[in-house]
Amino acid sequence: MGANWPASRILLLLAATDTAAVAGISAAGATPESRRQTAAADAELLLLGPLAARPHALPPLDAGVSPALIGHVVLKELDLLGQLEVIDLGCPMAPAIPHLRLPAPEAAGPASCLSGGQAMGRGRVEALIARGRAWGSSLDRSGQPLERPLLVAECVPGGTTTAQAVLCGLGIAADGLVSGSLHQPAHGLKANLVARGLQAAGLANSTGACPVDPVAVMAAVGDPMQPLAAGLVLGAVAEGVPVLLAGGSQMAAVLALALALAPGDLRPAIAQGVEVATTAWVVEEASSNLGLLLERIGQHWGLAQALNLQVAGLRFGGCSCQALLDYERGFVKEGVGAGGLALLWERCGHAPETLAAACDDLALKWLGA
Repeated sequence: MGANWPASRILLLLAATDTAAVAGISAAGATPESRRQTAAADAELLLLGPLAARPHALPPLDAGVSPALIGHVVLKELDLLGQLEVIDLGCPMAPAIPHLRLPAPEAAGPASCLSGGQAMGRGRVEALIARGRAWGSSLDRSGQPLERPLLVAECVPGGTTTAQAVLCGLGIAADGLVSGSLHQPAHGLKANLVARGLQAAGLANSTGACPVDPVAVMAAVGDPMQPLAAGLVLGAVAEGVPVLLAGGSQMAAVLALALALAPGDLRPAIAQGVEVATTAWVVEEASSNLGLLLERIGQHWGLAQALNLQVAGLRFGGCSCQALLDYERGFVKEGVGAGGLALLWERCGHAPETLAAACDDLALKWLGA
């Protein structure tokens, strides 16, 4: 796209949903209670790094280590830590680093479990969309060149389930395609929760035959990250700012929501100006299919141009640290913008092998072999 990637503005959106407390739904912490501090702990790791004192302990994982480690190495080595902006959308625990916590109703605590069909108030969703539009459309007024890209990352435990819910609510056949933090995504459990939530909200018959109100869908079964991120996409694309959505299924849902909210004449610009960037561990997962999911999203809105999926070249097969080797075994795949930040590393002229070596070196200092 010819964008000035070293000057990227980097936003990390922290949010929470009570959906994460459902047993067996997430591996972003071994217990529902530990997942309450996942977003705060990951944000601290991303900014401060693993060797610094961090107030919130990382939740225990069955295997591997938080992908915030990858992001920290990228930001530190590229001297971009000062360009990281952390936004708290109402997490149970606030990160002990500089961040912006939005006012009510935008940051009114975790969304309710999507199974009840009343995840958030409509006013909250509308306020978050408006905030995102304003931030996105003002990116060129801060003294930076218009081409300064926007990289959006997230940390929302339970967020792949809310992603599947809003996709299905919009009329997209997403069951079985959405990845997750578990070694094997809990497709059956997710589908059951989604069906219950859409039924409770009166949205169970969303087939794409008629337009669906995306605000109503997010209010029923979404999480707070989604409307803010979708608004950012709309505002940025309208100003010609390239957008990198750093993540997997959750960012596919954000892209779908932006398309649903956009007027028809803006949708081709969204398809051209927005990229979903993820890791090889997501796209190679046999039990999900991000590429097909994005294909169905594009088809749903009749886009002539395929939606843009970028896959970072980072691999950990040659590493010495077992926690990184666990990525290659499928125990950790994505999160905290890891795929998008690894792609940013490449777009700034560095080899993925160099990033893997730097991650291995830091992980060994932190965890040992």
